[in-house]
Amino acid sequence: MKRTLIIAASLLALAVPAALAAPPADKGKPASPGSSAAAPGQSAEKNAAKWCKAERTRLGVDEFKKTYAPPNHPNGANAFGKCVSQRVKAQKQKEDSDSQDAKNAMQKCKAMRQSDPNGFRSAYGDKPNALGKCASANSKGKNENKDDEND
Repeated sequence: MKRTLIIAASLLALAVPAALAAPPADKGKPASPGSSAAAPGQSAEKNAAKWCKAERTRLGVDEFKKTYAPPNHPNGANAFGKCVSQRVKAQKQKEDSDSQDAKNAMQKCKAMRQSDPNGFRSAYGDKPNALGKCASANSKGKNENKDDEND
């Protein structure tokens, strides 16, 4: 009897910490892994692998392989990898171009502020954010969006 009681107490002593160590139902690992290739929170526009997967579905596997497979792989091997690589390069070029446009807009605004301070002040105000307002209004992305809204 004494032996049974000791064994039961030992098992209970081991079971309680294990039960308390389990995370609550609403806690634990996050649902989205963040920067993984399957990042569920990212749109296909930002995630090259998701974009290529959608493109493969839209074109069909055979047409996708013809479009993206390297010329030295006639059976279409590595078409998905080439698609992702091309998409990432295109996104990088777009980001670099946008960055350069923002730099050009800022330079243009600084020159405008220096050459015609009164005109600049009347157009964008004299608060500390006036240069930012000017650059925002003159950046390429803002102008394209304004053109789209007018159509």
